[in-house]
Amino acid sequence: MRILHTMIRVGDLDRSIEFYTKILGMKEVRRTRNDAYQYDLAFIGYGSEKEGAVIELTYNWGVSHYDLGTAFGHIAIEVDDILHICNDIKSKGGLVTREPGPVKGGTTVIAFVRDPDGYSIELIEKKKEIL
Repeated sequence: MRILHTMIRVGDLDRSIEFYTKILGMKEVRRTRNDAYQYDLAFIGYGSEKEGAVIELTYNWGVSHYDLGTAFGHIAIEVDDILHICNDIKSKGGLVTREPGPVKGGTTVIAFVRDPDGYSIELIEKKKEIL
């Protein structure tokens, strides 16, 4: 068994695809449209669906906003150089809501960014291997 994808609902599919591809560097893997039930899906990720999990962006026609609720936390992405990534995100117009630094009570370096629909994305710096 393996995780295939996580689905989030978005208010503007093109805006969300632009954020995840241009600001976070993902690729659009595939897109489907369902005229009968009036929704579009876009699957995005850092590789193919065969290589790893992706995010399914769901746009229900005519719905431009969702209440995010209190159950959902965040999407986590491992990065090599968190300072560089955060500066790159800001230079492209992305919102860094927590600057890079160690997690409270620990040493793992994290940062948070927010997508156009308000979803939180945690960036976690890859641990350096000690030789």
